[in-house]
Amino acid sequence: MAVKIRLRRMGAHKRPFYRIVVADSRSPRDGRFIEELGYYNPLTDPADIKINVEKAKKWISTGAQPTDTVRALLKKAGAFADAAKKSEEVAEFAPAETNERDDTDGTAETAADAG
Repeated sequence: MAVKIRLRRMGAHKRPFYRIVVADSRSPRDGRFIEELGYYNPLTDPADIKINVEKAKKWISTGAQPTDTVRALLKKAGAFADAAKKSEEVAEFAPAETNERDDTDGTAETAADAG
């Protein structure tokens, strides 16, 4: 079962209000969910965000994948900062990819040979 942390739209017509929920990826956007983690109100200035950080960290550690919008909200709330730092550390140690071709027959010319 693929679990996502995503937004569940609520509120009146043209007055969106979102709950941050953990749901099975196959369930509809506003359908069944496993657990509610908080809410997000984009209409206030500044936007009102309340997230239970402990629950969010627990779900992320068990493999729940946040959507892009929820990931940004979790970073603002401080729940995704630890996971983001770990992924940056892994990226630092990964070998850099090169775009050079591997010419095994040795017929490739270099810039010095061509001039």
